[in-house]
Amino acid sequence: MDLRDPKLYINRELSWLRFNTRVLEEAQDPTNPLLERLKFIAIYGTNLDEFYMIRVAGLKKLFKYRIGVTGPDKMSPRQQLQAIRAYLHQEKESLEATFFQIVEALKREGLWIKDYQELNESEKERINDYFYSNLYPVILPIAVDATHPFPHLNNLSFALVLKLHDPQEEEIKYGLVRIPRVLPRFIQLENTYIPIESIVQAHLESLFPGYKPLAAAPFRVTRNADIEIEEEEADDFMELLEEGLKLRRKGEIVRLEIGAGAEEDLVEFLTDHLKIHKDDIYDYNIPLNLGSLWEIVSNKNFPHLLFEPYTPKILPPLDSNEPILQIIEHERDIMLYHPYESFDPIVRFIKEASKDPDVLAIRMTLYRVGKNSPIVKALIEAAESGKQVTAMVELKARFDEENNLIWAKRLEQAGAHVIFGIPGFKVHAKIAQVIKRDGDRLKQYVHLATGNYNPSTARIYTDVSYLTSRKEITDDATRFFHYLTGFSKKGKLQSLYMAPTQIKPKLLSLIEAEGKRGSRGHIIAKMNALVDADIIEALYKASIAGTKIELIVRGICCLRPGIEGVSENIRVISIVGKYLEHARIFYFKHSNPKLFISSADWMPRNLERRIELMTPIFDPEIADRLLEILNIQLKDNVKARELLPSGEYRKLQPPEGKPAINSQLLMEEYTKLLYNTHRKNTTTRAKRLARKLLKES
Repeated sequence: MDLRDPKLYINRELSWLRFNTRVLEEAQDPTNPLLERLKFIAIYGTNLDEFYMIRVAGLKKLFKYRIGVTGPDKMSPRQQLQAIRAYLHQEKESLEATFFQIVEALKREGLWIKDYQELNESEKERINDYFYSNLYPVILPIAVDATHPFPHLNNLSFALVLKLHDPQEEEIKYGLVRIPRVLPRFIQLENTYIPIESIVQAHLESLFPGYKPLAAAPFRVTRNADIEIEEEEADDFMELLEEGLKLRRKGEIVRLEIGAGAEEDLVEFLTDHLKIHKDDIYDYNIPLNLGSLWEIVSNKNFPHLLFEPYTPKILPPLDSNEPILQIIEHERDIMLYHPYESFDPIVRFIKEASKDPDVLAIRMTLYRVGKNSPIVKALIEAAESGKQVTAMVELKARFDEENNLIWAKRLEQAGAHVIFGIPGFKVHAKIAQVIKRDGDRLKQYVHLATGNYNPSTARIYTDVSYLTSRKEITDDATRFFHYLTGFSKKGKLQSLYMAPTQIKPKLLSLIEAEGKRGSRGHIIAKMNALVDADIIEALYKASIAGTKIELIVRGICCLRPGIEGVSENIRVISIVGKYLEHARIFYFKHSNPKLFISSADWMPRNLERRIELMTPIFDPEIADRLLEILNIQLKDNVKARELLPSGEYRKLQPPEGKPAINSQLLMEEYTKLLYNTHRKNTTTRAKRLARKLLKES
């Protein structure tokens, strides 16, 4: 059989849409607390914004330039755009029904989302006062006619479009009211939230005095937000990026969202000016900009409507007051699994190094670090105190460019050596290196991770951290940073594997070697996305040879499992739940070592167009823990969905008489037990009891 037959591959964009549907299913799950369900709608909306800004915008560009096919499934850009529009227009009904169901349930809890017209007289009075004191001076009424051109609308701009009657001239006029992003999306009265557009709409006569409002509708535009940077022409990369960020606000409009029931002439007025394809217009009965529902989710008065809070634990050996570099030296290898284990030791690793008088150098890659990063502050302190600080700040980290630009400037001002990557590649590897003087020699310590140096996301993303003083790893860390800062045409590491030159060939050889073991072979791989056609073909070949392949792929999966004679030995599940599954862990039963962690998903962009790292795990105890994590997730029958040959997903159910296993909650229990038992007994006893919990599950 031809293993490149398009029928063997699921379209990447449609696979992503099904992932976002799984997010929506979490909003529909009655076992989730109500505000968590609302949060999943917010995530669904934010995901969809990015999908349109990047993926749909890209497909429109390919269609414009008459590119034929873009992936192994052989769907043309036009076919993909048609399929995306059909999928989303169909899903809109389910989204709206879910939202209203949650809103009704929240009412019973005393939390309300109401339009201005639904308020009582006393509430309206308070909102009127708020409008004139807080909104009226900021919002902008805009006339559109021969002397007032239609204004430029930035990406994700939110506004009202209106039809007005001029009683003196007996004319119909059209206009807009722009609602700036600096204003809240909902105005809060105690536990009642009023969409801002319904307040503005109630006061249109104050904004256009002497005119009678005839019709109005809220709308929102989405633009192409992919920044193209010609690096070879860039004398000053930071300056070029700043220009790119300005252009993002002016990209081609790719979607128009408008309030349902908008009069036809209002829609025509917008489409005439915005030049938008009619199938990219979505009319919604629910508030536009779903991401803003976080404003309601963050209400502190309803903790019982949220998941039970979990405090990340600091486990041995990192729970002592001993300096962290000493702990790493004694242990040689330490693994943490976030968010079940705290990210604080990683912050401490950098903070202590920045203050240690014997530390000579700190080197780090920074991809997404957050707005108020304690790690970057520690690097600035280290640079100001005279340490050699090298920071690879990836200015092309999508939607974090502006934040990274600010940190890059501050690091440079402090005296750090700041680099912006390799021309033509994003640096997505997660690595930090500390070099310390110890008498007449140098000691090195390294942190490698599957996730970003961001303490905030480390509380909601599942990721693996690995701290080591192992010489073969620390020497490779030095080679890696030399490769980033200098000139190198080889860029080959000895123990670590680096993309774009090493990870993909290594993965292909590992899959092939396991496939040669036939039915004795076993591969387990956990990642965010599986897209690369060469990797998928290699997995098909291993499956045909009888090798058991278990894949835990949270998002996009282009591999089609369960096809007789090709992929019947491949099982794919996706877990969507309380935490965002972000770790990349790979197991090959007959490899030595068997376990690897990585910053890279199995996608062409990660394996061929980014600087990534894959780390072999030599320590047998850490390897056992990683395999344990994989096996727990494979047992999940609560939050796991299994990918079917059709490309659809089926939510798993606990078999009759068997326990329900939510792998994320089980990991919380496992880590709590390790933490609590160790405080009373020994580490060994704690591990024994924790593993007993897993076996019983």
